[in-house]
Amino acid sequence: MSHIASGLTRRLPLALALSAAALAPGTAQATDGYFLNGTGAKAKGAGGVQIAMPQDSLAIAVNPAAATEVGHRFDVGVEIFVPDRGAEINGNQAGLDGKYSGNGSNPFVLPEGAYVRPLSDTVSVGIAVNGNGGMNTHYKTNPFASFGATGAAGVNLRQIMISPTIAVEFAEGHSVGVSPLFVIQSFELHGAQPFAAYSMDPAHVSNNGADWTTGAGVRVGYLGSVGDSVKIGAFYQSKVWSGKFDDYAGLFAEGGDFDIPASWGVGASVKAGDRLTLGADYKRIEYSDVQSVGNSLAPLFEGVPFGADGGPGFGWRDVDVWKVGAVYEASPAITLRAGYGRSENPVPQSQTLLNIFAPGVVRGHYTLGATVAFSDSAEVTGYVMRAPTQTVRGSGSIPMNFGGGEADVHLAETAVGLSFGYKL
Repeated sequence: MSHIASGLTRRLPLALALSAAALAPGTAQATDGYFLNGTGAKAKGAGGVQIAMPQDSLAIAVNPAAATEVGHRFDVGVEIFVPDRGAEINGNQAGLDGKYSGNGSNPFVLPEGAYVRPLSDTVSVGIAVNGNGGMNTHYKTNPFASFGATGAAGVNLRQIMISPTIAVEFAEGHSVGVSPLFVIQSFELHGAQPFAAYSMDPAHVSNNGADWTTGAGVRVGYLGSVGDSVKIGAFYQSKVWSGKFDDYAGLFAEGGDFDIPASWGVGASVKAGDRLTLGADYKRIEYSDVQSVGNSLAPLFEGVPFGADGGPGFGWRDVDVWKVGAVYEASPAITLRAGYGRSENPVPQSQTLLNIFAPGVVRGHYTLGATVAFSDSAEVTGYVMRAPTQTVRGSGSIPMNFGGGEADVHLAETAVGLSFGYKL
């Protein structure tokens, strides 16, 4: 078995690099706004809970301190993700009224992978590659055709995060970890040509293909044991400072700036019996601190154009996210999971017009999952997730400058995933 483990260890950097490349074509997530509801199949089956309930190596993508807890292992998984998004416009005097489906692109295949290795009894290192989040819409019938837009309309935002990690157990049962974060982002907008008339850089608003940037930040975490049955954890992820989308410098505030907002959270898990573990997480995502995401449409009517410092954005507000999950060891070979997550809606009723492109409005998600162990080393985990349809009905959402009326946006999500884990 040692020669198998050695071969897997040598091949892992290549496998993770291939995972990063595979993520690029189609990342599309929008469960906690546009953040993931969890990383790793085990956490996703338990409602996304993992700050203080690490179950596999992908736990380091949320709490780096988990590296000292999961042992020597790697995990590679894939998710089939199917969002149902769209919009309805009523009462508009400029001809926008109608029902519009944003489902021109479906489904999405989302791989992820991670590896953790102890260096000593107290120090562990690892690396995770996963989609941090994203958003995709594709309206074959353009909602803005009456304004002069041509072709299909939609956006495609993709974020790939690479997290090398080191964690140290500084006292028995208590660890801290840190991950420098490296992010690759891609963005594309098409079918929004009329908005160029309201931009400081009209040539760089819409239909410029996919633009790519890179960025960096840091994530730190703590994981500790309280007695034999309780774990507590916390993490903080800084804002990820990213290069500007030059091809969309006339759309995003600050000349194309699109940083990833900071987030932080706390969690706890309790061993409620020999076979049952219960966990809960709380997370805060600070969308409003990124101008291109948090600024409202209002600056446009105060003389500040798209692309300017302080210019219009999507109007997203900060959100609180709560998750609960349960893990039950039905037998030595079978583990069952269930969970629920609840997020605040980041899109105010007054900001639904631009969010026709980015309706990240789902609030609740339900999950089920299971792991089957084929040996002491190899296991397969699967899960399903359903986020029921959530609709935000516009209120004062379309300014009279654009014909008035209201834009309603909706989103639902379904996902199934499968991962392979190997203990080395």
